[in-house]
Amino acid sequence: MAESKPGLRKPTFTKVDQLRPGTSGHTLTVKVVSTKMVLQKGRADGPQVRQMRIAECLVGDETGLIIFTARNDQVDLMKEGSTVILRNAKIDMFKGSMRLAVDKWGRVEVTEPADFTVKEDNNLSLIEYELVNVVEE
Repeated sequence: MAESKPGLRKPTFTKVDQLRPGTSGHTLTVKVVSTKMVLQKGRADGPQVRQMRIAECLVGDETGLIIFTARNDQVDLMKEGSTVILRNAKIDMFKGSMRLAVDKWGRVEVTEPADFTVKEDNNLSLIEYELVNVVEE
């Protein structure tokens, strides 16, 4: 058992099945199950041609799966079978279902292969949430 050094605050890691709509600031260790490119287009509107790439990656841990939306450089890190740490990730809603995303305030890091088996029969992105507007009387 490794002793943790005092003064070094380890981020609290969230498990996939703890993710809820509208939450952010999550740090998770997940395995990439599959990656699908959904958008690849070049924009030649500036000094350099910027390519915009978006991939939908199915990621998960031992508690469940969720779709992670990878953008641009993140796409290269999301290789099937690799283990990544998503720092400061947030939940975006897409057509009533949850997607995990990391914006410019967070980061994606490839890490050592995790020793868990992904629970593939609990896909949180398949749960539809109904947007209920609460009207104050």
